[in-house]
Amino acid sequence: MEITKRTLAEAWRRTAAGHPLLHEVGLPPVALSDDELEACAERAEEVEDGGLCLLLDEGGTVRGHHGAYREVFATRDLEQVLYLIAEAAMRRHCGGPEETAVALDRIDPAWGRRFRSGGLDAAGDDTGTVEVCGRDPLEGLAWIAKSWRDQAPYTTLSFFRTAPGQPVDAEQLALLYGADPVQVAAGTRLKDLQAVDGGRAHWDRQWESCCFGQAGGWTFLLHHDTPPGAYADKEAYAALGIKESVWLTATSAKAIYSLDYVRDGRRVDDDWGMLELIWYERGRAPYLRGGELDFLNRGLRRAELDHPELTNTFELYFHALEESLGLRLPRRDFAEGEVRAAYWAEK
Repeated sequence: MEITKRTLAEAWRRTAAGHPLLHEVGLPPVALSDDELEACAERAEEVEDGGLCLLLDEGGTVRGHHGAYREVFATRDLEQVLYLIAEAAMRRHCGGPEETAVALDRIDPAWGRRFRSGGLDAAGDDTGTVEVCGRDPLEGLAWIAKSWRDQAPYTTLSFFRTAPGQPVDAEQLALLYGADPVQVAAGTRLKDLQAVDGGRAHWDRQWESCCFGQAGGWTFLLHHDTPPGAYADKEAYAALGIKESVWLTATSAKAIYSLDYVRDGRRVDDDWGMLELIWYERGRAPYLRGGELDFLNRGLRRAELDHPELTNTFELYFHALEESLGLRLPRRDFAEGEVRAAYWAEK
């Protein structure tokens, strides 16, 4: 059945009448054009509502928006629209993800399962209770999240692999980006750089250094600024067989923290452009529901529910990256200075 403004209003009226938790929840504003959507978003901003606005196009697709330009879902499935309206309402009125899940359970157990899974499928997770993570997320990738916000130990965290579980050659990658070939050949460690002149020399030159290695099936390369070999010839890059790369870049002075995920030569971003980590708020999926990055929405929901002790959204985000993509960094190697390191080669 094609969704119209009337069918949407009638369906929501029946849904809201069916449960006390929804009695006071009205249908979000429905716009039929971009101009109407912009006016809706302006009104929401004026009252600091921050709620959902719906754009209904001529083909019956409902597009959920936070603001005039940030589309958070697009669907022609009426039941999905009703769920997403309820999810947004319960999220705004509840204290956190677990409370939101409980509220949705009370409305419809399938909706509660769906919220816990982070997905949009009709039945949520039908495989039974999802196994809780059960381990310390700060021993994986999330340990670096807080210091990274201040660009420590490095501004850019990049990861590469040729296929799932198959990292590229770490030394060759470091050399390609401009690492000193003498230090790479010598197996120089971070502690070796820090040992010179009581660490003062490295303090002065750390912006010219990189760390590299393998963990979690990926090769990592950490550095500041733009490596001297960042624009190396494409043939040398292709020879490494890189099929996937993830780039996390912090610019703390401007409060910009970005994600770039490239697979098979194209950026995975649902055509959103720059993906900023500050879009993520606890309990709210940061990326297009059902889109290319929906796996991260799911990973974040599991991180929220499995680790309520984590209040830092960057730690939750990094844990979701570890769980969904396998990204890791060896905490002990960095703490003990055992991670491979080098300065950029002298020109």
